[in-house]
Amino acid sequence: MIIEQPAPNEPRRPQGPRNPGDAWVIAPDGQRYWGRFGAAGLLVVDPHRGFLLQHRASWSHHGDTWGLPGGALHENETAAAAALREAAEEAGVPAASVRPRLMSVLDLGVWSYSTLTADVTVPFEPVISDQESRELAWVPVEGVESLPLHPAFATSWPRLRALLPVRPVVVVDAANVMGSVPDGWWKDRAGAAGRLLEAVSALAVRGIPAGVLGLPEDAWFPDYVVVVEGSARGVVAPDVPTPTDVQTPTVPASVKLVRAEGAGDDTIVACARRLADEGRRVTVATSDRGLADRCGSAGAGIIGAGQLRNVLAY
Repeated sequence: MIIEQPAPNEPRRPQGPRNPGDAWVIAPDGQRYWGRFGAAGLLVVDPHRGFLLQHRASWSHHGDTWGLPGGALHENETAAAAALREAAEEAGVPAASVRPRLMSVLDLGVWSYSTLTADVTVPFEPVISDQESRELAWVPVEGVESLPLHPAFATSWPRLRALLPVRPVVVVDAANVMGSVPDGWWKDRAGAAGRLLEAVSALAVRGIPAGVLGLPEDAWFPDYVVVVEGSARGVVAPDVPTPTDVQTPTVPASVKLVRAEGAGDDTIVACARRLADEGRRVTVATSDRGLADRCGSAGAGIIGAGQLRNVLAY
């Protein structure tokens, strides 16, 4: 792999000092890829207007094609943060107006491109804010393939489109997950439930590895339903994360706390059945074999408490 800085007269954004990530990576076969640390783009999905696509400037790599707002990662920047930053810089996409759904990564060894798919939660109008865009447009799903697409986006589009109906949700058996963590939950169930909720909220923001849920691609940002029972019902739900800048992914209202009035197991089964009936892809996190069998009959998949705990980092 060779790192090559752009030529002095190569058109790039004029403002500010050049970032170390703004460089070409030249693979052993001679192919050039933009972004020393990789690159990322944002596929914005609006349920009424379609997909936000960028008509690339003629001077850019694969110019005059349609693709996603995106660009090179900065050093030590996550792919999700880069996708949101670039979309804000190139198309005026407010980070607080979209909610991440899934992350897909094309890893070529010497270079990678990450596509963050995100749903519009607050409608906004895109704005051409730099020289890399000729045009920005909301394109309905049936109109995407009629455009001259960037080759890489054309390759990934059929796979991403097929995943759009997938809406995962994780129902958490709080008592079972808490019981696998020796943090004093037996003395303070409400406090332990609060710590679990904070950990789930953090996971909702950073995403869960796709393999944990048995889904394709690399990471997903599902909804979470945390069911508490008994004395844990006194838990105080943490605040929903809010953005501090354009690089902060947000997941508005993605973690729901359910306080079971009776048996927690009955409430979990009812939640799983209702969500499955709504067409959601439901996964219940529990190591209770009896509950797992009941939830499986209700149409849910199962992951053990330990599997969830391993990705919760708490």
